Amino acid sequence: MQPITDEQLKQDHYFLYIYTPFCGTCHLAKTMLHKIESVHKENIFLEMNASLYPEFMQEAQVESVPCLLIKDNNVIKEKVYAFQSIPNIYTYLMKYEPKLFAT
Repeated sequence: MQPITDEQLKQDHYFLYIYTPFCGTCHLAKTMLHKIESVHKENIFLEMNASLYPEFMQEAQVESVPCLLIKDNNVIKEKVYAFQSIPNIYTYLMKYEPKLFAT
């Protein structure tokens, strides 16, 4: 997982993990995302410390953290607040990043 840059924020497709440093639930969610990336051996998610991007948080109407914000075709498609499990996150990856599963 890599920290997002201002340039990447302008891209039309990404999975953005939004967190705050002192949030225990955020640390659990991050562990799930790291496990997914280690299985696929690639960076799938970008990460953002919500405290450093207050304007983005307001513009994107992010209600709480942790949040997995999914942007596709330059539109915010989903904001996932309840990570629940790794299989749950995979449902979003299959929907918005099917090339990860091409054989």
